[in-house]
Amino acid sequence: MKTSNTILGILGAAAAGAFLGVLFAPDKGSNTRKKISDKSKDYGDKAKAKFDGIVSTISSNGKDIIEEGKAKFNQAKEDFNTIKDEAKTVKTNY
Repeated sequence: MKTSNTILGILGAAAAGAFLGVLFAPDKGSNTRKKISDKSKDYGDKAKAKFDGIVSTISSNGKDIIEEGKAKFNQAKEDFNTIKDEAKTVKTNY
């Protein structure tokens, strides 16, 4: 979690720096607003792409964990049935 917080902090500082740089740049108001709008859209698109990547990774890891859990459950079920059948055999032999 510390790495993700650090990355978010760096991205936030970069965004704030870019915003302030554009805000105080000597340019017409309409040009400055357009620059701010464009930068905001760029940062939003980048953040969305990162978020989508994280969600995709979590989803694929979750699916792998579920499949592994199902496989282990089925193996345990087979082992239980084998032991149960062996116990029946031992019981009938006595």
